[in-house]
Amino acid sequence: MVTLAANAGTVPAVVVAAPASGSGKTTVATGLIGALRRVGHRVAPFKVGPDYIDPGYHGLAAGRPGRNLDPVLVGMDRVVPLYRHGAQGCDLAVVEGVMGLFDGRIDENQAGPIAEGSTAQVAGLLGAPVVLVVDARGHSQSLAALLHGFATFESTIRLGGVILNRVGSERHDQVLRAACDRVGLPVLGSLPRMAELEVPSRHLGLIPAVEHGAAATAAVEAMTDLVAAHLDLRAIAALAHSTVAGPAWDPRMELAIPAEDRPTAEAAAVAGFEPVIAIAGGPAFTFGYAEHRELLIAAGAQAVVFDPMHDELPTGTAGLVLPGGFPEEHAADLAANARLLAQVAEQARRGMPVHAECAGLLYLTRSLDGHTMAGVVDAAAEFGPRLTLGYRDAVALTDSPLWRAGERVRGHEFHRTRLIATDTDTPAWGWHAGGERVREGALVHRVHASYLHTHPAGNPEAIGRFVAAAVDYARTRAAT
Repeated sequence: MVTLAANAGTVPAVVVAAPASGSGKTTVATGLIGALRRVGHRVAPFKVGPDYIDPGYHGLAAGRPGRNLDPVLVGMDRVVPLYRHGAQGCDLAVVEGVMGLFDGRIDENQAGPIAEGSTAQVAGLLGAPVVLVVDARGHSQSLAALLHGFATFESTIRLGGVILNRVGSERHDQVLRAACDRVGLPVLGSLPRMAELEVPSRHLGLIPAVEHGAAATAAVEAMTDLVAAHLDLRAIAALAHSTVAGPAWDPRMELAIPAEDRPTAEAAAVAGFEPVIAIAGGPAFTFGYAEHRELLIAAGAQAVVFDPMHDELPTGTAGLVLPGGFPEEHAADLAANARLLAQVAEQARRGMPVHAECAGLLYLTRSLDGHTMAGVVDAAAEFGPRLTLGYRDAVALTDSPLWRAGERVRGHEFHRTRLIATDTDTPAWGWHAGGERVREGALVHRVHASYLHTHPAGNPEAIGRFVAAAVDYARTRAAT
C-alpha cells in the first residue's frame, strides 16, 4: 500500500526518448536540463529504469538530485507519487528514457505494445509528451517512415517533436527536416556531430560523474552549451505537459512499522536512540537512490555518508549501507584502508546490521581481483568474462534485518564481476532463470549481501526494519 503526502500542483514534463539505445538521449537530456536551468527554469531531472549513472549527470546539470522512475522496481502505483515528490519546488521536469521508446522488460505474458518499465509506459503514466531523439547518421528521406511508425504505433503516446542528432551537414539537415514535415512532426532542434562531447565509458556504461570529477562538470557544461545553441528551448518548454494528479510520495508516511517490529522500535523511541547509519559513498560506491537516504532519515536514523577509500566508520555507527558502484576500479585503494576493513569485519561479527548490494557484496568478500577486502562473506571475487544484466523476481530465503523469509521482491542485476571460491551456505535470495533455480547472495551474522539491487521506495518496510535493527544494536552496545 502506498501512503502519500498532501496534494500539490502539477509540474509539466517532457520525455526524451529515442528509437534505440545509443541515439544520444543522455547528451540531449543532460544538456536540455542544463540549458533550461540556465534560462531560469527550476528543472526536476528523472531517468526511466534502474540506471544509476545518468542521474549523476542530470544532477550536475539541474543542481538537485537526479531520480529514477521504474515501474518494475517500485510498481506502477508509485511512479506518479514519486514523480510528484521529486518535482516539488520545480516548474518543469525532463525525463530521460531508457533504450528505445517501446523497449522494456521482456515478458512472454505481455499483452499489448507497452512493455513494462518502458519509456512509453512512464510517459503514459505521466501524461507527458515524448520528444524523439534520432541519430541522423545514415538517415535521409526514409526517416519519414521511421517517424510515422513511432507516431502511430500506440495511440496513447503523444509524439510532440523530433530532435535530430549527429547531423552531418546543412544539406543533410534540410533533407531530414523535409522528412519530418512529411509526417507532421516539428523539428525542435538539430545537433551537429561533435565527438568531443563523448563522456568516457567502461564495461557498465558511462563513468559515473562522481568519479569523473571536474571533467564531468566540464562535459555537462559542454552539453548545455550545445543544446542551448541548437535546440528551441521555448518550444520544448511550451510542449511540456503532464496530466498527473494526486498527492506526492512521502517517506515519513510510508514507514508504518510492521506489527512484528513495533516492540523494538517503541522501546528504542523511549530510550531516545537515533542510530547512525553509515552509507558508503565516494568514487567506489556511486549507485544509489535518493529515496534511500530519505527513508532512513524518516525512520529516525542519522544518515552519514563516508568514503571507504579514505575514511573510517563514522562515530557511533549502528548500521552500515554498502550500495553499488565500481569497487573493481578502486580495489587497491579500498584494500589500502585496512583499518576500515577491520572495523567493518569486527562490527559485522558483533551483529551490526549491514545492507550490501553489488559493490557492497564485493567489498565484504575475502578478496577482489587479488586485493584484500573485509572477509565477512566467505568468497573471492573477480572481474568476469560477461555482463550479467536484468530484472529478477526474487524470494527472500531467510529472515534478515531487511526481509522476512518468503517475501517477494523485484530487483535488478547489473555487474561484470563474479564470485569464485565461494563457501556460503546461507544464500539471501532465490529465483528462477531460464528454467533453472538460482540461489544468490549471502546472509552472515546480521549482514544481507547480494548482487541484487532493490529500490527502497518499492520496499519501504525493509528500510524501517533495518533502522529498527540498528536501534537494537545501538541499545545492546550501549548496555555493554
